[in-house]
Amino acid sequence: MTDFYQCAKCLDRGIVVEGDTAIPCTCMLQKRLDNSFKYARLSKDLLGCDFRQFNLDYYQDPNDPEKIHLHHAEKALQAARAFAGNLLNHKNETGLLLTGPVGSGKTFLAAAIANNLVANRINLLFLVVPDMLDELRASFSKNTASEIDLLDIARTVPVLILDDLGAHNYTEWTKNRIYSILNYRMNEQLPTVITSNLDFGDIEVYLGDRTCSRLLQMCRVFKLTIETDIRYQKYQKREGK
Repeated sequence: MTDFYQCAKCLDRGIVVEGDTAIPCTCMLQKRLDNSFKYARLSKDLLGCDFRQFNLDYYQDPNDPEKIHLHHAEKALQAARAFAGNLLNHKNETGLLLTGPVGSGKTFLAAAIANNLVANRINLLFLVVPDMLDELRASFSKNTASEIDLLDIARTVPVLILDDLGAHNYTEWTKNRIYSILNYRMNEQLPTVITSNLDFGDIEVYLGDRTCSRLLQMCRVFKLTIETDIRYQKYQKREGK
């Protein structure tokens, strides 16, 4: 008989009865968790990112005797863990801005925060900035409601992660959309994590002083530095070089 059911424990009812009490079945809890990850928009390659897998060995460099790269990485990891931990313990958090060159571990840390929070049933949205702007432009040109929906969700979601706020071809229209999201979240004190390969001076050049001012007010800044792109280091290791 159970061959006809996906879950032999609850027979697809979503609940099991223990004594006089009906409780959610583990299959239902897993479905909710799976849906939370889908809602968060985490890509498959980021689902495995975890604080424990943030390998500090990549920041060990013989050309860095003062261990500046390692020191920066340790501080960023500590801040990311604390950010997630504070939210899980219902403590106020505003935001993090993780900066650094390509391949320095910014996205990994942001994804580790996301995975940790989603696994603990905190709703969030993980948006790659260029993809978000493309989606907004496409929906705007088609005059659909999806632009408003995405903007509203990005403004109001309990935790927002914006990945790759970098050196893109921003127009006044896209600048205003980013400002609108950040300004709302700053005013409502909603936790926001941002990664960028730009420093503050460059962010101001690309996005304007209004946006830069909001970032300064809402985020603590942690810089990741590295001698060699981590992806390239992994490639060399795979190839035995």
